[in-house]
Amino acid sequence: MDGTSSLGIMEIIGIAGSMSLLAGWRLYLVIFATGLAMSTGHVPLPEHLESLQILANPWVMGVAAFGALAEFFADKIPWLDSAWDTVHTLVRPIGGALLSLAIVDPGDPALQVLAFLLGGGGALLSHGGKAGARAAINTSPEPVSNIAMSTAEDVATIGLLWFVYEYPWAAAGVALVLLALAIGTVIMLRRLLKRVFGKREGGEASV
Repeated sequence: MDGTSSLGIMEIIGIAGSMSLLAGWRLYLVIFATGLAMSTGHVPLPEHLESLQILANPWVMGVAAFGALAEFFADKIPWLDSAWDTVHTLVRPIGGALLSLAIVDPGDPALQVLAFLLGGGGALLSHGGKAGARAAINTSPEPVSNIAMSTAEDVATIGLLWFVYEYPWAAAGVALVLLALAIGTVIMLRRLLKRVFGKREGGEASV
């Protein structure tokens, strides 16, 4: 990114969408990684995005780093990860909504309301897909699948954040892919639940 005023509206929307969707997976990691990138100068921002500078505050980064570290370990222990997800059912959507809100132009109240709602909705959707998928994986007795999925989420979050900051023109595409992935996961889990409960009801009826 060459300058602080080079971001267009589509790039800003793309970054806001990507951040809110990724916050549904790893809110603390998104905050910490963004603050770190800003403090090291890797994420120059347009003037009206200066409110995001709060993420580079040492105290904010410290709390986010602690949360990211706690989540890193909690997310790799079967069922503890589901308990962690349950606790963060409200935290992640609110965090995603606030991140999205901070990115858009404060001079446009309508756009800010839209960003808050869509950011929170996107984070809730991706959180729901992640939490449901991890709960389904936890039904397997072996821990390898859980650890592999958690590690993949860690790597994907860091990699995609770096990508949208380094190539903001592609951020909207990343947001659309993440949205499609979240929707697809929720639909797949819904079908899985219908199949499982359908079999149980059929088995009970035949007894």
